[in-house]
Amino acid sequence: MTKPLIAAQMYTVRDFCKTPAEIAESCQKVAAMGYTAIQSSGMGREQPVSAAELRRICDGEGLTICATHISFDQMRDETAKVIDDHNTMGCSIAGIGGAPEYARESETSWIAFAKEASEVAAKLAEADIDFVYHNHSNEFAKFGDRIVMDILFDESDPDYFKFELDTYWVQHGGGSPVAWIRKCSGREPIVHLKDFAITFDREQFYTEVGEGNLQWPGIMQACEDGGVLWMAVEQDTCPGNPFDSLRVSCNNLKSWGYE
Repeated sequence: MTKPLIAAQMYTVRDFCKTPAEIAESCQKVAAMGYTAIQSSGMGREQPVSAAELRRICDGEGLTICATHISFDQMRDETAKVIDDHNTMGCSIAGIGGAPEYARESETSWIAFAKEASEVAAKLAEADIDFVYHNHSNEFAKFGDRIVMDILFDESDPDYFKFELDTYWVQHGGGSPVAWIRKCSGREPIVHLKDFAITFDREQFYTEVGEGNLQWPGIMQACEDGGVLWMAVEQDTCPGNPFDSLRVSCNNLKSWGYE
C-alpha cells in the first residue's frame, strides 16, 4: 500500500499569489518548507498566470501540480482548453470547489447536476484527467430524504465523478471525515486536510493539521486504505502569516511519516 503524498493548497496563501511574480515567490517558499506538490487555486487574481508559466515556475522549484480548482462552467464549456491546460501543467486532477448556483435549488436540480457533471467528467477521463468535487458543509443539508453528498454519490457515475473530501467541512456539516473517506474509497484521488477547532465559547475555527480536534490517526489510515494519492493542506483563514500555518501542518504530517 502506497502512502498518499502531501501538497500545499495554494488557496491558503491566495493573498500572496495575485501575480505571476508573487506566485513564483510563494512557490519558492512552500518548496523550502518541504512540500513537493501544490494544488493550483485562487491564484493570479490581479494578473493571470498561464498554464505554461505555472508549470515553468513549479518545475524550477521541484513542485508537482497535483490538482486544480476551476469553475464547472469552464470544464463544461471549454473542455478542450481545460484538457490542454492540464496536460501542459502535467496535472491529472481537475477539481471544482462546489456546484453552480442552478444546481442548488432542489433534489431534482442536484440529481440533474450529478448526471451533467458525470458527462463532463467522462470527457475529461478520455484524456486521463480525473474530475473531483470539493465539498463544503452545505452539502450535508437535506433535500428530500437525502443529504446532498448522498445525492451526488448515488446519482453520479462512479467511474467518472470523483470526490475531493474536505475534512473540516465534513465535520462542520455533522459528518464523520473517517466514514466519508472510507465511503468514497476508490473515488477520491485527493483529499483536503484541514483541522477543526473550537473555542470555549463554542466558536469553530480553522487550524493547522494536527493542532485541532479531528481524529487524525483514523483519517490518515482511511486515506491510505481508500487509495488517496494526494493530501492537500488547506487553511481558509490563519491566525497570522499563512505560510507559517502551512509550515506547521507540513511539519506535523512529516512527523507522522508522510512526505
